[in-house]
Amino acid sequence: MSLTSVSLVSTSEATQIDVFSPFDGSLIGSVPNLGARDVPGLLALARKGVHDSAALARHRRAGILERAAQLIERDAADFAGLIVDEAGKTLRQAEKEVKRCINTLKLSAEEARRNAGEVVPFDAYEGSESRQGWFTREPLGLILAITPYNDPLNLVAHKLGPAIAGGNAVILKPSELAPLSALKLVQYLVEAGLPESVVTVATGGADLGKALVAVREIRMISFTGGFATGEQIARGAGLKKLAMDLGGNAPVLVLEDCDLAATVESCVSGAFWAAGQNCIGTQRILVDASIYAAFRERFVELTRAMVLGDPGRRETDMGPMITEASARRAEHLVNLALGEGARLLCGHQRQGAAYAPTVLEGVDHGSQLWREEVFAPVVMLAPFEDLEQAISLANAPEYSLHAGLFTRDLSKALSLARRIEAGGVMVNDSSDYRFDAMPFGGSKYGSLGREGVRFAYEDMTQPKVVCINQLG
Repeated sequence: MSLTSVSLVSTSEATQIDVFSPFDGSLIGSVPNLGARDVPGLLALARKGVHDSAALARHRRAGILERAAQLIERDAADFAGLIVDEAGKTLRQAEKEVKRCINTLKLSAEEARRNAGEVVPFDAYEGSESRQGWFTREPLGLILAITPYNDPLNLVAHKLGPAIAGGNAVILKPSELAPLSALKLVQYLVEAGLPESVVTVATGGADLGKALVAVREIRMISFTGGFATGEQIARGAGLKKLAMDLGGNAPVLVLEDCDLAATVESCVSGAFWAAGQNCIGTQRILVDASIYAAFRERFVELTRAMVLGDPGRRETDMGPMITEASARRAEHLVNLALGEGARLLCGHQRQGAAYAPTVLEGVDHGSQLWREEVFAPVVMLAPFEDLEQAISLANAPEYSLHAGLFTRDLSKALSLARRIEAGGVMVNDSSDYRFDAMPFGGSKYGSLGREGVRFAYEDMTQPKVVCINQLG
């Protein structure tokens, strides 16, 4: 199936966005570079999709999503290869992302069938004994989905799946750094029976995004990305629903009674998965001082043993970052921290977009590296003597997605889980664990809505009440 079967606007004036491999710089593909001038054409396509999607019976929506999941499972190797090529994720990581996408679509199909509304007990209230009724969940209409490069397939599925399940149309703006997996997903949805008008793909940069955000008839914006962009969207959106998964600065607390070997292995994976380009990636690891030396030694040993290089090779543990500019930013932040007194334990070598997994200790808690999301393969270790101090350090940032906690003491785990300020607390898992059915989102500043199929579906629909007064 070619890109022409997808609702993808291309004008004679549009330039092209070339998509390059982060690993070797080879050209992977090209898409139209649309701008604000192309928004009327995008809306013309999307308006038809609003009607076409709402007209699909629930069983049709569910069947399309299930069929798309089957087709993707059939061609899983092709999808994984494309993720490797355009995003630089390792083959094993890409294969896992494809499996998660399949699960996300299947969960969305289930939601289409079961989450239709509820009976309202009107007669539970005095004066309403003669009334009965219910509410249904109706589509919002047109949704704008803006997705990032770090999970270029599954994070798109997390927006399209619930939106389609709810009977909405979508304008999809994937990251211009890795748009090809998103396009391939839309192709497979169309092949599975989705009307072409339901998802309109808009490829372009900030100019296009800004213009789409301001469109009045868009009823919801679902965005995954950084804080600065999130704030710009909120200022320009006007009166519409906003759902945003923004950044994190994940803390992990390691208590003295943990399973040390399993804890270190989990934390290394959590810190360096997807070359650290992970909003719930482990960034700050706070370790009980009594086991800190043993933890540090084992952590550095496993980090140094990681296989770096070609992401298409199965034995590779970590590939490049998305661009050389991203790797240079990480290198710069580490240099700043080292200049402020931090100690380098391993890593901090860069070649092009490849930045070696880097471990630091003694990082100043006022430094940019400690306070802000690094979104790179950089992790900081710090011992603590007092658990109260560790909780305070964990909770210090003004935003938080996930936290991790390692202990064998169930009572202590439950107590700490209540006190840690985060959208999710993973006990005996690193901060980067996520199951696609669970609610997912941030805590404190920047937290708007939740992903996770059921929760996104409910955000993307609106209740409609029918109340019948039985007269006589």
